[in-house]
Amino acid sequence: MGAHRTDRWQALSFTSEALRGNPLDDPHVRPLYVYVPEDGSRRYPSVYVIQGMTGIADAWFNVEPWSASYPDRISELAPDAVVVLVDAFTALGGSQFLDSPGTGNYHTYLCDEIVPYVDANFPTLPEARHRGIQGKSSGGYGAMITPLLRPDLFGGLATHAGDALFELCYARDFAPAARALRESYGGSYDAFWEDFRSGRPVLTSPKDEVLVNTYAMAAAYSANDDGSVDLPFDVETGERIPEVWERWLHWDPVIRAREPAAADVLRSLEAVWIDAGRADEYHLELGAIAFHREVAAAGTPDERVHFELFSGTHRGLTWRYPLSLSFLVGRLSITL
Repeated sequence: MGAHRTDRWQALSFTSEALRGNPLDDPHVRPLYVYVPEDGSRRYPSVYVIQGMTGIADAWFNVEPWSASYPDRISELAPDAVVVLVDAFTALGGSQFLDSPGTGNYHTYLCDEIVPYVDANFPTLPEARHRGIQGKSSGGYGAMITPLLRPDLFGGLATHAGDALFELCYARDFAPAARALRESYGGSYDAFWEDFRSGRPVLTSPKDEVLVNTYAMAAAYSANDDGSVDLPFDVETGERIPEVWERWLHWDPVIRAREPAAADVLRSLEAVWIDAGRADEYHLELGAIAFHREVAAAGTPDERVHFELFSGTHRGLTWRYPLSLSFLVGRLSITL
């Protein structure tokens, strides 16, 4: 591992065995950024920050007009916590932080490689009740699903407009995707990817976003063991293919949260922050409401939960992160 320090942030290069030889030939050496409090005499809770679709860890440090970057906001907040920026970008734009034969073993990479590495090299409190995960959009999805899959590792979550209620946030794209494939690519995703990777400016066609996002989700939720990807809709009509769609719904955090074992996990979490903009372009505030309902139905104590719909859309939400981070750190700092 190599590292250099900027302010309280350490920039590292992490070599992942879980990502080595992944099906998309994406790098298995990834950037990793870790914020460490100045006082090194004690241990701290940790919060893992995962990015949205098309996000990369380096981009957290980008500067925009009239807006502080995420690391600048966290440095100003100076939390009593170790904060970890994880990179899970893929050639398809993202991984949903799951293990999939279509993208690679990103769940294993996060849970079985990054977490042990951070605990071994930084002053963390290594128990699940002192470890949280935070993200927006696809990162918000990862923040919901990861503690449900690994309650032994994560005791708190913060989801900002996370992907949930797949019936609403994903299925609405199937007809536009089918039309775009028909009109521009002869019904072929292979033809789309050939064009997308041809050297033209990416995400400049109005069809790019819906085609990239829909395929990336299929690669996460309905890939086969040989790495091939099943689409959940008929490319000629846009009609859902029930058996493939059921594979997607298996990963919907709202549906997952309704399972008895998941309710036990939600009830045991030390911190749950759920928010979304009231005018979210993808209607992800509806998923936030639904997920909050399941958290409440599980019996998670009220003092451990923060739910909020705020005035805003899906864009420009960096200002929300320090709010949820403060909540997570406060809750995850509690000792028995």
